[in-house]
Amino acid sequence: MPIDDQLAAAVDIARAALDEATDAATIGDHVGVVEDGERLASHHFACRKAGYTGWYWSVSISRAPDSDRVTVNDVVLLPGDDAITAPAWTPYRERIRPGDLSPGDVLPPDEDDARLVPAWSAGDGEEQTPDRFFAREVGLGREWVLSLEGRELAADRWQAGEQGPEAAIAQQAAASCHSCGFMISLAGPLSERFGVCANGMANDDGRVVSFDHGCGAHSGARLSRSAGAQKLPPPAFDTLTLDEVDNF
Repeated sequence: MPIDDQLAAAVDIARAALDEATDAATIGDHVGVVEDGERLASHHFACRKAGYTGWYWSVSISRAPDSDRVTVNDVVLLPGDDAITAPAWTPYRERIRPGDLSPGDVLPPDEDDARLVPAWSAGDGEEQTPDRFFAREVGLGREWVLSLEGRELAADRWQAGEQGPEAAIAQQAAASCHSCGFMISLAGPLSERFGVCANGMANDDGRVVSFDHGCGAHSGARLSRSAGAQKLPPPAFDTLTLDEVDNF
C-alpha cells in the first residue's frame, strides 16, 4: 500500500513540530518518510546533535479517515544503522567475573546450580557414609557438596588454566609437579589429578596445580655447571711494565 499522499507531503508540518520540541540547530535535512500503518507515517530528519552521530529525528503523523487535517503524534530521536549506542544491559550477576569480589561482597549460588547437590545424595569419594542424611538432619557436616558435573567443571578449568600443563612456565620446566617434594596431596576424587603447591618461592604457592604442571622451582632442580658461579684465577702482579699516570 503506497504512503498516504497528504502525509507524505506534510514535511513542513513535521519540521514545525520538531522545531517546537528541540533546538533547531540539532535538526538536519529531511531524509525520508516511511509508512507505519494505514494513514500513519513518520518523517525522518538528520540529527546534528553533538554525540549523536548516526541518529535521526522521527516525527510520527497521521490523519483521520475523510479528513485533510494532519495530526502530529510523537517526536523522538532514534538510532540509525551506524549510530553509536550503549551496549545491551546485562544483569549484575552475569557481569561478575572471577576475581571481582571484594571484602563484604556476597555471591550466593543459584537455587538450581548444577555444580552442587545435597550432601546426603553424593559423597566426596571415600568419605561418603550411609549416615549423611542423619548428619544433615541434626546439623552436622556440610549441607551441599560438589556434584559430578561440578567436579568436572573445576578439573577442566584448572587443567586449562595457568596451573595446567599448557602454561608457558610449565612448558619450560624440566620436571612436573607430580615428582616435586613441595606437592601436597588432595583428598577425594580430584586427588588423582591435582595437588597444592607448598613452595613459598614458586609462582603457584598455595594454589591447586595439575600433576603435569611444572616450574623451575621443582625440588629436584639443579643448576647446570655453566650456570653456577665461576671460580676466578688468583690475581697476578705485573712488575715488568710501567703504568701510565696522567698529571693534572
